[in-house]
Amino acid sequence: MLREFVQKRKYITEEELMELNALAQVLPGPSSTQTLVGVAWKVGGLWLAITTFLIWVLPSAAIMCAAAISYKIFADRGKLADVLRFIQPMAVGIVAYATYTFANRFLKTRVSTMLAIGSLIATLILQNAYAFPILILLGGIISSALETQPQESELRIKLFSNVNPNKVAYFIGVLLAFAALGAIINRTSPFSLPIRLFENFYRNGILIFGGGQVLVPLMYTEFVEVKHYLSSAEFLSGYALQQALPGPTFCFTSFLGGVTMGNQGYGIGGQVIGSLIAVIGINTPGLILILFIVPFWDDLKKITRIKNSLNGINAVAVGFMATALILLTRPFGLNWMAYLIMTATFLLLQFTKIKTPIVIVIGVVLGLVF
Repeated sequence: MLREFVQKRKYITEEELMELNALAQVLPGPSSTQTLVGVAWKVGGLWLAITTFLIWVLPSAAIMCAAAISYKIFADRGKLADVLRFIQPMAVGIVAYATYTFANRFLKTRVSTMLAIGSLIATLILQNAYAFPILILLGGIISSALETQPQESELRIKLFSNVNPNKVAYFIGVLLAFAALGAIINRTSPFSLPIRLFENFYRNGILIFGGGQVLVPLMYTEFVEVKHYLSSAEFLSGYALQQALPGPTFCFTSFLGGVTMGNQGYGIGGQVIGSLIAVIGINTPGLILILFIVPFWDDLKKITRIKNSLNGINAVAVGFMATALILLTRPFGLNWMAYLIMTATFLLLQFTKIKTPIVIVIGVVLGLVF
C-alpha cells in the first residue's frame, strides 16, 4: 500500500496511511481490509470505498466458496482424506507459528503475559463461544486501567460529543435483531440456519482484533467444538487452503459458511448462500466501523486509554490462539507422524524463507505421491 498508494500514485500521504493502519489496529475486524477501505474513502468517498472492498474480497471468497462445494463432493467419494492427510497437521503448524509470532509481538509486559495465560486457562475450561467477548472486554479494561494515567476526561467528553448515537444504535441493533431472530425462529425452518450463521459471523466480526489469524480460535471453538457445524478435518483443510491463496484471511469464512450449509443438506445453492452470508457477516462490522470512525480519528488517536486497551485485547487474543492450538492437536492422539509434520512446518516457517503457500503445495504433493 505504501508503494502503490503513496509513492507511486500519491493518493494519500505516508502519514495518512500510517494513521489509517493504526486506526485499523485499534478497531475489531480485518486490519488490511479496513486500511484499504479507509484509503478509498479518503480518495473517493463512500461508494469508492464499498467498490474497493468488493474487489478486494470477492476473488478469494469465490475461490473458497468453490472449494467448499468441491470439498463436499470429493469427500463424499472418499478420495479426499488421503490427499489431505499431510495438509491438516501442516495447518496446525501454521497456527503454532502464528501463535508464536503474536506472542513475541504482544507479550512484552507482565500484565500482557498474565492476561494471555488467563485467557488460555479460561477458554480451555469454559469452551463456550460467549466466553470470548467477555474475556476481550476484560482484557481491554484491565490493560487500559493499569497502563493509562487518569488525565483525559475533557478530551473524552469532546470525542464522544461527536458520536452520532443513531449510528451506534444501528450498529448494535443489527446484531441484536439477528440474534433475536436466530433464537425465536423454528429450528426446522429452512431460514433458521442462514439467520443463525449471519449472527455468528457478525458477532465474531465485532470481536476479532489483530487480523485474520485470530479467526482460528474463535471459529474453531464455536463451529467445531460447540456447535459441531463441521469437523476438525474440514476446518483445517479450509484454513490450509486459505493460507495458500492471495487475499484477506477473513475469506476463510466463505469456506466455513459453505461447508456448514452443505453438511446440513442445503445443496450447492445453499452452500453459495452460506458463503455469502459468512463473508458479509464477518466483514460488515469492520467496514461500518472504519467508515464511521475515520471522520473523527484525529480526536480518537489522542486518547491513550483507547490505545492502551489494545495491548490487553491482543494479549487475550494470544491466549485464544494458544487454546486453538491445544484443541487442534487433540485429534492427533498418538499419531507421531502428525506431530512431526506439525513441528516441521513450524520450523520451516520460523527458520527459513519458505512462504506458507509453498508449504501447503508441498503437503498436497506429498499426499498425492504417498
